Amino acid sequence: MDPDTEVESIFTQENEEEHEEKKKWKRPPSSYGSMKSESDVMEDEKGSDEEVAAAFPPPFPVVLPELTTHEGTGLQMIRSESPETHYTMTTQQTRPPGAVVIDTRSSDLGDFSEVDEEDPDEVLVADSPEPPEPVEPDEETDANSQPGKLHPEQDLPHLFKSIQDTLTGLTREELLKFKIWFYQWETRITLKQVNEGDLLDFVDRILETLGQDRSLLHTISTLENVNKKPEADELREKCQRALVRFHLKQYLIGKHQIIREGIVQAGRQNLLDHVYIQPNISTSGYGGIDPYHELRAQPPSPVQVPSADTFVGVNNLFRLQKDDGKPVRTVLTTGIPGIGMSVSVGKFCLDWAELRANKDLQFVIKLSFRTFMYVRNKKPLSETMSIMEVIEYFYPDCKGMKYLEEENCKFLIIMDSLDVYQGPLDWENAPVINDNHTKAHPDVLIVNIIRGTVLRGARVWILGRRAAVSEIPSQYIDVVTEIQGFSDEMKDEFLTKRFSDAERAARIVAQYKRQPTLCMLARQPFVCWMVATVFERCFRYQGYGVHPPRLTPFFVSIMTVQTNRRLEFYYDMSDNNLKWSNDDKQLLSRLGKMAFKMLERNTSVFFEEDVKECSLKLKEVAVYSGMCTELPAAAPDGRKRFCFVHYTLQEFMAALYVFTMFRIESKNVLDSALLQKPKLFSFKDQTKSALGLVHCALARTLGSPLGHYDMFLRLLCGLLNPDCHESQLRGCLYSHNAPKVGGLDEVQQLLEQAIQTAKENNRDRVENLKECLREMTQEHE
Repeated sequence: MDPDTEVESIFTQENEEEHEEKKKWKRPPSSYGSMKSESDVMEDEKGSDEEVAAAFPPPFPVVLPELTTHEGTGLQMIRSESPETHYTMTTQQTRPPGAVVIDTRSSDLGDFSEVDEEDPDEVLVADSPEPPEPVEPDEETDANSQPGKLHPEQDLPHLFKSIQDTLTGLTREELLKFKIWFYQWETRITLKQVNEGDLLDFVDRILETLGQDRSLLHTISTLENVNKKPEADELREKCQRALVRFHLKQYLIGKHQIIREGIVQAGRQNLLDHVYIQPNISTSGYGGIDPYHELRAQPPSPVQVPSADTFVGVNNLFRLQKDDGKPVRTVLTTGIPGIGMSVSVGKFCLDWAELRANKDLQFVIKLSFRTFMYVRNKKPLSETMSIMEVIEYFYPDCKGMKYLEEENCKFLIIMDSLDVYQGPLDWENAPVINDNHTKAHPDVLIVNIIRGTVLRGARVWILGRRAAVSEIPSQYIDVVTEIQGFSDEMKDEFLTKRFSDAERAARIVAQYKRQPTLCMLARQPFVCWMVATVFERCFRYQGYGVHPPRLTPFFVSIMTVQTNRRLEFYYDMSDNNLKWSNDDKQLLSRLGKMAFKMLERNTSVFFEEDVKECSLKLKEVAVYSGMCTELPAAAPDGRKRFCFVHYTLQEFMAALYVFTMFRIESKNVLDSALLQKPKLFSFKDQTKSALGLVHCALARTLGSPLGHYDMFLRLLCGLLNPDCHESQLRGCLYSHNAPKVGGLDEVQQLLEQAIQTAKENNRDRVENLKECLREMTQEHE
């Protein structure tokens, strides 16, 4: 059949009266062509457009073009020159039975007589009384995949219909005034877009151009500006669920879009999406400790490592299932300090806010334990508050969230940093609260949220260091996950992704790989960031990179940063006021003393009695210090086990203790290991000088199996390097006017002599002794 004849035959089937009505209200094409504009039934106002414009002059001279009309079929057509919305694409996937299908892709409306019948995929549905529901690909609606499906009241069709219905109630003059105000305060909309077409086209264009959230907010504000507050309130009420989601999205984007790393530098910001590498997260937690060591085949205490088939993506945590097949409600995520828990939370929130994942979660509300701690300490609020009052206190735009009590409302509460909360949580005796409006102490609210009696419909994500989260009874937790850190490929990707200069990134990756222990430590994203920061600065200097990097400065930096974080996170000290008190120095000294005793016993595990023996508090060591963690499996006798986050860090803390005792108190705690009187110097001098200190350490090392004291010796020699004890440690562990360490030339001669002797008797010690010498003598380039 001839195309023109086919089109003509279609209209002969229309009622003559309806045909005349369509001719009366001719519309330019719209990508929402399957919808009928309710402006079709509006009464025609008397007077020309010029007279209306004169009656309501805009704030500035505006020439309104005459609304164009086109003779033809009266059916809606695709505007190929305008960007397609998501709804445009999905509309073309659904055809009601008996719908008329016409292809109209020509940008020139005068060429409409040509109809291409050979491409049925590029079609548009006509004569549909209501917009069809969006059809999403199968992979989006699968409960075990991403990104999920929006709630109908938060999706595009509902927002489109709500805005359209509200504006339909305006008279012709009021609509014109609304459009002028809308155009005046929205620079991304052109005057042609505002005035071309009818109401349906206007709503279509603003949603295409501005997006759902901005279109809704700007429509509401413009209605209020043109004295249509009742209509604005009506639209606000219709789209309340979408508005609440928008405010939560804005908060999370503002909170997590830019990642805060170390000391914030003016003018330098990193977007989280640009630097984020997702770490391995396992559903089988063994403590998160890396068991590998540069000089030991096996660690003193064996540690299990989860297999790759237990790994799960951060955005899939709430798509896991319990053993009975039901969806999980409460997910607990833990890991060693610096493993990336806070950054993973930020990525989850950002992906949700930007509709990249978990769209089926209507709301994501972040109520960190730091938030509850603030409420607890703030009087009189600390006495009694309901959970809804807590939410409204920190999210004022979300006031009156009645949706949280609906059975079909799927939302998430994120409770991170449990270790920050210092109040007592009585899991057995805390009173039970059965609704969201009962006021209670924050300690009681927290227990009831995790129990599931408050915010019953919520998914709950709890994060914290293991020594803190292990206090939660297991019956309240559905899944325990553990962040394992970076694989070797992830480390390289992290370091490469951060730099726009590919050559510099390649040099940084090659440089850090020259130090095997540094490669192991970089499994922690925190250390990986430190590697990137240090080497970025170092490679600015000409000639850097000839020698491998020294290991000791990195350990000093790790200890310093973790101590500063302890003061900032747990004691609310500001960035510019992180001054170490005597108690802070004592903590590090006693922690080093415990590490040294563990080294002497050749063990990597300690217990609560070991902590008390060194006059330490368990929570300060296992939670706040940032250098220790709790192991998930208890000892055979039921005692809780703890360890340093890496065995090499334990060796460093032992070396730091020995060095500070020598530097501050002039004591050589190694003198008991002296096996025989040396030939080159007297025993008396040995306990008073750096030479004697290293001689004792060397005697212990050579008299023990390979790996027992070798790394300890290397790090002790590294601390003797002036770059470490003069630049990094001065002013932290001891005063600025402390005397310099002398006699380093004699120490160098001793090490050189030990290397020559080892070449003849202990060849397996040679490489480490060379590293000891390099750690002590290599200058900062």
